[in-house]
Amino acid sequence: MTEPVVFRWHPAEITAITPATPLVTSVRLRCTLAEDYRAGQHVDVRLTAADGYQAQRSYSIASAPDGSGTVELLIEALPDGEVSGWFTQVAAAGDTVELRGPIGGSFSWDGPDGGPLLLAGGGSGVVPLLAMLRRRAQDWRAIPAALIYATRTRAEAIALPELERLAAEDPGFALHLAVTRDPGGKRLDAALVADALGRTGPPGKVFLCGSNRFVAAASDLIVAAGVAPGLIRTERFGA
Repeated sequence: MTEPVVFRWHPAEITAITPATPLVTSVRLRCTLAEDYRAGQHVDVRLTAADGYQAQRSYSIASAPDGSGTVELLIEALPDGEVSGWFTQVAAAGDTVELRGPIGGSFSWDGPDGGPLLLAGGGSGVVPLLAMLRRRAQDWRAIPAALIYATRTRAEAIALPELERLAAEDPGFALHLAVTRDPGGKRLDAALVADALGRTGPPGKVFLCGSNRFVAAASDLIVAAGVAPGLIRTERFGA
């Protein structure tokens, strides 16, 4: 019996690796999986040491399909992280790892799925939402979209220059930052959600990604603002 493609491990070569923030590294990989995936999906990554020891983790794909034959992962360095530590401290262009996927059919989006889009991400939870926004920017700018992005500081915000540039250039996209630790920052609250909904109108699709605490808080606020719970798709990690 042939193993389904999603369950197979595929070799992937690192073509570029650069710092994205003080804590996050951008890793571009060439792999056959890059030929067929949807924005919002993730992959499993497996490393194999010379002695045969293996470690694997799951990472959301940050890039939108673009025909380049590559995918971008944005990998946050975690304390004592075997896989993240290797990517952020050891890996170099030309190194090879294995990928499996793409995974996550319900937490994915493409233009024919429609909108308006209401997206909310906490910390590195913004990564799959970034992929959706990049896909929208390719061919679907007519679909209104708003991103609520909660981060501790501006310096830690992933792809912030790109997001701010898109918000400045695209009247159909609104960026709403909740920066909690910088002076003058603000937290995710009902007013921020109302502002985002005011820009998009009633959403047709809602995607939330972040820690359990962030997703629970964002879900409660969005439902309290009148959005039907059935429209909301979530991905959660951590505490």
